[in-house]
Amino acid sequence: MSSILFSVLAIYIFIVIGFVAKMSFKEKIDDKTITLLNVYFLQVFLTFWGLLIRPVDVTLLFAPSIYLFITLLALLIVALFAKKLFQDQKEYSIATVAAIIGNTGNLGIPLNIAIFGEESIPYTTVINLMNVFIVYTVGVYYYSRGNFDVKTSLTNIIKLPILWAAMVAIVLSVYGYKPSDEIMKTLMMGAYASIVMQLVLFGIYLYGTKISEISKTLTLWVMGVKFLFLPAVAFVVLSFITLDSMIKGIIFIEILVPLAIANVNFASLYECKPKIVTALVFISSLLFLGIIFIGVKLLSYL
Repeated sequence: MSSILFSVLAIYIFIVIGFVAKMSFKEKIDDKTITLLNVYFLQVFLTFWGLLIRPVDVTLLFAPSIYLFITLLALLIVALFAKKLFQDQKEYSIATVAAIIGNTGNLGIPLNIAIFGEESIPYTTVINLMNVFIVYTVGVYYYSRGNFDVKTSLTNIIKLPILWAAMVAIVLSVYGYKPSDEIMKTLMMGAYASIVMQLVLFGIYLYGTKISEISKTLTLWVMGVKFLFLPAVAFVVLSFITLDSMIKGIIFIEILVPLAIANVNFASLYECKPKIVTALVFISSLLFLGIIFIGVKLLSYL
């Protein structure tokens, strides 16, 4: 259990760095510039590195397919009820999509290694890639809808370079392209820079965020969806599927992880109340420190 707790706490170092940096230098640090640099440039490196680190294996696609089914099923139900609860378009967007986008990469991958060992890496990698697809389609659409109409929101999805990078990387992998060690080292440098920058950006937005100013209804809704509704849907779906218990457990843990920092990226990029989204990510991250141990106990029942 100590290794699980350490995996969660280790990534918080960079969040603290971002918080302290913003507290020290205030307006000298431009968070929007960091967001643009990360989303439009560094995450392209992360995409290529993640997809080319090992050949695309069709047998691994079952796990992310189940993850996608659970996520979309939950999204449809959440979107339907959230429409009745939240009249403000931005709050509706946050209520619909924030909990759906989990931290499957920065936290999910090391956490599953701590629980299941290195055998989990192939599965967590492809599930994380599926989550990236959800983030850059559904996530971009809803956060963009906070300020733009449907047509513009769909255009915003197409404009993001990471989707094009993912398609190119998949084609290269399918046709057997193997990057040299030098190329992979370069991609890895960019990938880790992107991950660290996301964590630092989270800390920057966390500074000055007042949790008390957030709507209690929105907070309870998002936390309820994240830690009660989504896990319940995942548990029921996985119970009816014949699958290796380790793979079931990996999918369940990836569903359970707290809100992804990518939520902050897009809330900032499309001006959809980034301070509120930052606070929600922070609250979910704190709650997760206790909830993960309940989640691990539930694995034996899958």
